[in-house]
Amino acid sequence: MGHHQTSGRSRHAVGAMVTVAFALLWVGWGATGEGHAASSRVLAQPDLIPQVRDTAYFAGGCFWCMEPPFDVIDGVISTTSGFMGGTVQNPTYRDVTAGGTGHAEVVEVIFDPARVSYGQLLQVFWVNIDPVDAGGQFCDRGDIYRSEIFFLGTEQEEVAQASVLALQQSGRFQDPIVTRLTPASSFYAAEEYHQDYYLKNPVRYRVYRTSCGRDRRLRQLWGDQAPY
Repeated sequence: MGHHQTSGRSRHAVGAMVTVAFALLWVGWGATGEGHAASSRVLAQPDLIPQVRDTAYFAGGCFWCMEPPFDVIDGVISTTSGFMGGTVQNPTYRDVTAGGTGHAEVVEVIFDPARVSYGQLLQVFWVNIDPVDAGGQFCDRGDIYRSEIFFLGTEQEEVAQASVLALQQSGRFQDPIVTRLTPASSFYAAEEYHQDYYLKNPVRYRVYRTSCGRDRRLRQLWGDQAPY
């Protein structure tokens, strides 16, 4: 599931190359419009699913709100809401929200790396969160709603580190970036009623999203790059 190793080049050299590449990607993101590609949520035929897959894990507050931005990206095969980063095995939603398990709400993104890169997924992640909020995300407060990148392997770690550095050096924020970078651990899918919540309950989802102030804050943070 997306575990990669670096080549014989030094970690420093690879990291520098990734940082430069990510900075260029960051500059060009607003102009490319890649974050608004046609939906790839439902694949027409199972036999058309690419055989090469990779996985990414992102925590950005309410997992209901983190599925839609990735579902519309060409190359994303599936998204699943769940939990990661805690100490309790097989936690339920009630366990996690009660506190004490250490988990964050996360979205698992299965993608075709030939069609969308991990760096591009990070771009989608950033413009859908508040990276300077250490107490949660938007109206959802507490550690379970923290922002966090759970990386798989050295390559994802280096790309994620480069993305943080590029964002810090962009001058967009006066406050420090507090989004955590953590090795991925066991992922536990949330109950079925949480999956595709925005499709199953569109009115309730929209009311929640609006009342939580998520889109308003994203526009304040990201301007024209904000997804909504």
